Amino acid sequence: MSAIPSPILRLPIVGQNSPLLAPLSPPAPPPARPLRATELGAFRYESKLEKRIAQKVGACAREFGLIEDGDRIMVCVSGGKDSYALLDVLLQLQRKAPVEFSLFAVNVDQGWPGYDTAAIEGHLRTRGIEYRMVRAHEIAAIVERVVRPEETGATPCSMCSRLRRGVLYGLAQEIGATKIALGHHFDDLAETLLMNLFFSGSLRAMPPKLASDDGKNVVIRPMAYVEESDLIKYAEERQYPVVRCSCPTCGLPEQQRQVIKRLISSMSEEHPGLRAQMLAAMKNVRGGHLLDKRLHGMKVDAIEPESDQV
Repeated sequence: MSAIPSPILRLPIVGQNSPLLAPLSPPAPPPARPLRATELGAFRYESKLEKRIAQKVGACAREFGLIEDGDRIMVCVSGGKDSYALLDVLLQLQRKAPVEFSLFAVNVDQGWPGYDTAAIEGHLRTRGIEYRMVRAHEIAAIVERVVRPEETGATPCSMCSRLRRGVLYGLAQEIGATKIALGHHFDDLAETLLMNLFFSGSLRAMPPKLASDDGKNVVIRPMAYVEESDLIKYAEERQYPVVRCSCPTCGLPEQQRQVIKRLISSMSEEHPGLRAQMLAAMKNVRGGHLLDKRLHGMKVDAIEPESDQV
């Protein structure tokens, strides 16, 4: 199966192996606000695309009770297109939702060389919200020491995820956040479902709402219904200063996630409604037709602990 070029490569990228590492030119004017007021004081979206994304986020939030009155939501902004879009859409919902909630943006620098936190902070300043830039270089140091990705070619994503999750959980408690919002979209959920099916011997994806084991933190994924193709177009429309994570193994074609991404893209060319059917399937699970003894009221000797990437 031949690889299908990803349209994300059209986005302006700042970071590892980027020509933009040269001295920065004077910053461009910030993009327009996500929502603008008309002369009559009403709100309107900048485009039909923006409206479609916001409506899907709103639907997910309503159906799964992601946002409640008085919530203080910590929005994790990595510098990627998805987290930028998540922040903007939540700012939109904040101005239109029937409940009141506050937003706090946070960026975690994991210590990979070339990660341009200045570009991310510059963008956050244009959004007029509280934010914090967190330096957690010990993450990259631990991964380099334990996994040695550049030598072994091993993918450190799982370890990075666990370490980053610990940093985010601790920070959420420190600032009094009631929810932690992540920028995972529908394609992430679909890919995770197939990755677990093919490579992990389990049948699960990423839930829109997940409470930590100790019950102290709640993770939400408001963009669970939003397809990545819309986010790619939206990032181009908004001209986000996209920043690579700079991990040496990030996005390598042989990674399991990239293999699954190409598989879904290839099948979608022949079956254009594939993603919609996958979303419908995840909302229509027939547990009685599976082989998990727990779903049939039977005792099992051992149960693998639940885990979820953040």
